[in-house]
Amino acid sequence: MPWNSAESSRPERERTIKLPTEAQWEYACRAGTQTRFYYGDDPDCTELPDYAWYDKNTSNIGQSYPHAVARKKPNAWGLYDMQGNVNQWCADWLGPYPARPVADPTGPATGALRVFRGGSFMINFKYLRAAARNRNTPVRRIIDNGCRVVAIP
Repeated sequence: MPWNSAESSRPERERTIKLPTEAQWEYACRAGTQTRFYYGDDPDCTELPDYAWYDKNTSNIGQSYPHAVARKKPNAWGLYDMQGNVNQWCADWLGPYPARPVADPTGPATGALRVFRGGSFMINFKYLRAAARNRNTPVRRIIDNGCRVVAIP
């Protein structure tokens, strides 16, 4: 859907706003890394509380709600809350990954379940890995689901 942004010093521009594909989401989350989390592998998750809201530092201590954005450290590209806080919907319907390497893959054209990525404040650290995927029906409203959008000029 088009979005018009009028800035005082720039002419009006039209952009398309959409949900990212899973591939786009993971690319943005990893920010050039290939590690478990965007800041490193962190096998004992000792650094994770500095980067993400998840069950150990929210729900388990009575803070069962999404937290304000940008209170944790960002990834290398300056993106906050890519892992934890709220699950982020993707444009892709749930389906298997392609059997062979593909550049910028997309999921099936239709389906019953949409993918979300990133994990949330309600779940265990293992679901916050950059490669972890989850799914749900797109009409279901849940407190720990949210979205991040892509703006295309």
